Amino acid sequence: MRRFAETGRRGLYRSRRGIILGVCKGIAEYLDVSLFWTRAIAIGLLIFTAVWPIVCLYILAALLMKPEPVLPLQTESDREFYNSYTSSRTMALHRLKRTFDSLDRRLRRMESIVTAREYDWERRLNE
Repeated sequence: MRRFAETGRRGLYRSRRGIILGVCKGIAEYLDVSLFWTRAIAIGLLIFTAVWPIVCLYILAALLMKPEPVLPLQTESDREFYNSYTSSRTMALHRLKRTFDSLDRRLRRMESIVTAREYDWERRLNE
């Protein structure tokens, strides 16, 4: 599996280290442009257009963008789980429960085979 850090693919997330909700920094990181110019464009739009539409748009972007993951996502399954968790925590918890239930069933099946009376320990240990 290729790591996301190697491929350079990132999602659009709000930065946890941004000044005001991390929207500008998240957009700058996603588009791989300078944070200074991203903030300059946002402030320019705020000054040269009506203030309220830009403020509302900024707040809407902050609400719609998912927060940046605390730890970097390494695989596609990590990314899928993070996206499902930020969308719906209950669905992510159900998914985890299904995974652990499946693992529990597999362990019980292996345990029943190994602890059966017919299991030949002497032959297995001498191999």
